[in-house]
Amino acid sequence: MKRFLIFGLSLAVLMTHSLVRAEEAVHLSIATGGTGGIYYPIGSGMASLISKHISNTEATAEVTNASIDNCRLINQGKVNLAFAGADVAWEAYQGRGKEFKEKVPLRTMALVYPVFMYLVTLGDNGIDKVTDLKGKKVSTGAPGSWTEATSTRILEAYRLNPDKDVVRSRLGPSDSSVDLREKKLHAFFWGGGIPTASLSELAMSPGMKFKLISPAEAVPMMRQKYGPVYVTGVIPAKTYFSQDVDVSVPVVWNLLVCHENFREDLAYQIIKTFMEHQPELSAFQREARFLTLQSQAGGGSPIPFHSGTLRYLAEKGMKVK
Repeated sequence: MKRFLIFGLSLAVLMTHSLVRAEEAVHLSIATGGTGGIYYPIGSGMASLISKHISNTEATAEVTNASIDNCRLINQGKVNLAFAGADVAWEAYQGRGKEFKEKVPLRTMALVYPVFMYLVTLGDNGIDKVTDLKGKKVSTGAPGSWTEATSTRILEAYRLNPDKDVVRSRLGPSDSSVDLREKKLHAFFWGGGIPTASLSELAMSPGMKFKLISPAEAVPMMRQKYGPVYVTGVIPAKTYFSQDVDVSVPVVWNLLVCHENFREDLAYQIIKTFMEHQPELSAFQREARFLTLQSQAGGGSPIPFHSGTLRYLAEKGMKVK
């Protein structure tokens, strides 16, 4: 009897220890970007939702150097979730480019928000399509920016040399808007959200015939050359004053990514939480309004979705392109 009693007590201790371990909180870190950008406030909102709505799970948003470093941190196992532009995530997944010497086993947990590629001009500048930029004064974006890299690819897709076929400036959206208003530019490119404040101000300026040009025909060629990073999106009519029609543009999505070995049940709970509490997430940063069921199925992720996300989408009857 004494032996059975000792055995029973030992078994009870082991079971209690196992239960305690099972109920221990899971700690998740979300790699974002700088505090002044968009990644950090959305990441903070995600951390708040996870901690609030998923039992025994706590999450924190980490300040980082954004996309490239975030993919490396996932590969090194230093963070659990991370933000990355689809173009950077694709290079990491493929192990291509100067930044990634090996393949990073990434998976997409969610498409978070898109970046729209604008081509802005004025109605009296004689520009109706991208090829009309030949010989014109054009800003292709600030030096080293995503806008500059993407605008260069767009011009090349239309068989325009950005250094020879246009008179090139390299300005951000605010300076470009000023120069366009003062007739120092004929047009400029800008990669950003909708609406963009400096563009809204330009469109509302007295006497300005604000006009957006569609560079969407570049998307197939850009996908063929640079991978399935670019998709076509729409800047809806009335986004800007005097913009009367929808304008199709190239779009690159910002993704929430994780390692392929991230727990499926937890990934399922996370994406479910984001979808069920989307207005709460959007309150942290308005760009999070794009994190919807329909967005996930739109083909904006160049890398595979995590199995937990696919499980949730299948339950909702959504098929990923």
